[in-house]
Amino acid sequence: MFEDENRTLDAFATKVQKKDIFISNTSNNKEHAEYNPYINNNGTVIAIAGKDFVAIAGDTRLSVGYSILSRDSSKLCFLTEKVVMASSGMYADIIALQKNLKARIEIYRSQHKRDPDLVAIANLLSITLYMRRFFPFYAFNLLAGQKSDGSFAVYGYDAVGSYDEMSYGSQGSGIELVAPVLDNVIGRFKSNNNVIDKKSALVLIEDIMGGVSNRDIYTGN
Repeated sequence: MFEDENRTLDAFATKVQKKDIFISNTSNNKEHAEYNPYINNNGTVIAIAGKDFVAIAGDTRLSVGYSILSRDSSKLCFLTEKVVMASSGMYADIIALQKNLKARIEIYRSQHKRDPDLVAIANLLSITLYMRRFFPFYAFNLLAGQKSDGSFAVYGYDAVGSYDEMSYGSQGSGIELVAPVLDNVIGRFKSNNNVIDKKSALVLIEDIMGGVSNRDIYTGN
């Protein structure tokens, strides 16, 4: 009788051990949903600076995945009369960044009785983005405008504030389509020791945005 009880206890213990092993294995392989605070609303922006002008453009489509949330959401923001910022990325972060910059520019304006110039705003934008480097604004920006000496320039940024002055640039979901065309067309002007004129720049931007909207589902309207 005792032998039968021992066999029963041994069998029960074996089952418990196997069950424990099975539970521990499944708990280690359990998948948890990861929290992601960012959404890329995409879109495309372009800027070209010439000798006596700067042209900047962006589409107005706001999308998530295959859904279009809005067809009338501008990606351009006038920070002053002579400085414009164009942004692509998460629209909520873009709006928050625009409000932050406008507030700082308004403080500067109230203290100095004048608007900051393009170079000052370019530095301000870089510092603002870098301050949030551990939880960045999910926004990829172009800053364009007129400097205090009367020349025109474009600045391109990454999400954490690194930037560079350039004569043209693009950001957003259509950048792979835009960049080669800009390099080719504007590079051709430079190879002939010429600078692109205002009319040619406007036609170029219009053609590029039209082509990108036909090939990129996140760019349009």
